[in-house]
Amino acid sequence: MGRRRKGEPVHGWLVVDKPEGLTSTQVVSKVRRLFNAAKAGHGGTLDPIATGILPIAFGEATKTVSYAMDGRKTYRFTVRWGESRDTDDREGKVTATGDKRPSREEIEAMLPRFTGEIVQTPPAFSAIKVDGERAYDLARDGEIVELRPRLIRIDALRLVETPDADTAVFEADSGKGAYMRALARDFGVFLGTPSHLTAIRRTAVGPFILDDAVTLEHIEAAAGDPAALESTLLPIETPLDDIPAVALTEAEAHRMRCGQPVTLLRRSDRERLESLTRDLSDDDVFRAVDTIVLAVLGDLPVALARVDGAELHPVRVLNLV
Repeated sequence: MGRRRKGEPVHGWLVVDKPEGLTSTQVVSKVRRLFNAAKAGHGGTLDPIATGILPIAFGEATKTVSYAMDGRKTYRFTVRWGESRDTDDREGKVTATGDKRPSREEIEAMLPRFTGEIVQTPPAFSAIKVDGERAYDLARDGEIVELRPRLIRIDALRLVETPDADTAVFEADSGKGAYMRALARDFGVFLGTPSHLTAIRRTAVGPFILDDAVTLEHIEAAAGDPAALESTLLPIETPLDDIPAVALTEAEAHRMRCGQPVTLLRRSDRERLESLTRDLSDDDVFRAVDTIVLAVLGDLPVALARVDGAELHPVRVLNLV
């Protein structure tokens, strides 16, 4: 018999405005302890120097983490010209210096080069695994870490301000897997001057925005008051806003909770599923058979389910009864 998990069955999303100086794992551990939650995980790592949106999933919400991580992210970050560092941010050792400082016109002319789908080499000091070990552990041990370039997406890139000749502030909307530290490094390479990131703040992750966020101080103040803590949580289905919902009957919900597929007999539901496939763009045709929907019983999420013809097959059952 497996060991029973310690803590209470807390379910939902907590959006923390992460302070500088803590790792994402440290923040998760702290709020999990404050909520006395049995299970928690985060939706997208932030470096210790980063602040801003860190979505934390409790309980059954952990089954929707991938949807939060796949959503668009928005960052505001500051780049310093004339100096590169081995970590690509201010935490590392200086590796090169230079006298050139790009003009505002040069910076703005550069932005289209880094917008859209681009190839990016992740920083050596990153959480990517190399032969089973984290790249940053290998780099800290003095090993040369060579990570493969990969395709990422930058949906929008804006120059916000140039406070002085040494620094520039940017905003970026990005897809999954994009490193702002690597952008800061590559900006300098393109402009012919060493560069690194000095500050970064994440202002959005998918549907989560700063207006949803609470500080650690606020959570600590609410500790010991279950109602106050619960008021900070968002529903499990929050990152699933873009996923169609399909209503189930009591009997269908029971079958799906048992891991069994459900055949939708109601004509309205069949027509709705058919419309999902018809509405897919040419770029999304490959998803037609594997469209994911949220199966619900009234207002209660039951499962993430895969559409196969007139059948719904449970992918992740949400145990909320």
